[in-house]
Amino acid sequence: MNWKRLLRQVHYWLSLVVFLPAGIMFAAGIFLMLKKEIDWIQPSTERGAVSEQIPTATYEQMIAASRAYPEAGISEWSDIDRIDLRVDKGVAKLRGHSGWEVQVDTSTAEVLNVAYRRSDLIESIHDGSFFSDEVKLYLFLPTGVLLIIMWGTGIYLFLLPRMRKRKK
Repeated sequence: MNWKRLLRQVHYWLSLVVFLPAGIMFAAGIFLMLKKEIDWIQPSTERGAVSEQIPTATYEQMIAASRAYPEAGISEWSDIDRIDLRVDKGVAKLRGHSGWEVQVDTSTAEVLNVAYRRSDLIESIHDGSFFSDEVKLYLFLPTGVLLIIMWGTGIYLFLLPRMRKRKK
């Protein structure tokens, strides 16, 4: 059995299988790597009036401040997907189910920034869950495993001639 020929064939055919899902993963991964640098992907975190480490504004006051921005779609607790509390920056990020983020000062309950957050959408595209849980589990996960196999066969095919030269 010729290992070089077998591994070259495995590498060749696997590259066709993973072409599209890997391309989607790579493109979305590049956007995710740049999310802190590009405000279009993820809004930058504003700084609130940090007077002390303990927030003085209540969550009810923060939600009341968010109501002034209807595009965020936050008017009650059930509209909130999550709250990211940054105590050191004096800001709470209220993320609605709509994808909008309202940044509120934890001392004054003043709204500091309102913007659409695309990083969660891009992350779901990256891991395949945007399409469906089945696509994530049965297409994107095997693609990752196949990419690891291709990495191994590629390294072997790269090193094989060098090892033969060294042997001679």
